[in-house]
Amino acid sequence: MNQKYSPEMRERALRMLDEAKPDHPNLMTAVRHVAGLLGMSAETLRVWHRRREVDAGQRPGVSSDVAEENARLRREVAELRRATRSSGLRVCFSPRNSTAPR
Repeated sequence: MNQKYSPEMRERALRMLDEAKPDHPNLMTAVRHVAGLLGMSAETLRVWHRRREVDAGQRPGVSSDVAEENARLRREVAELRRATRSSGLRVCFSPRNSTAPR
């Protein structure tokens, strides 16, 4: 999430967008209106709205929780690879070197 805006600001903007949607012909006009009132980019508000829909299961996509877990696991794998490289260990997985029964 963008750290420029607080979570409270995000929630307020999304609440305002929900209230403004019935007064506008489509979502983007409501987004532009609310973003203008709050002095933020319409794209920021549109992305927040889309992310909320994905997290609620209303739109297909990867939820925030899953995306955060994937990022955490990628960092962990990268750290383990760096540690393996720096320790000089070479792990080789091949069928010839395997001790597994055939």
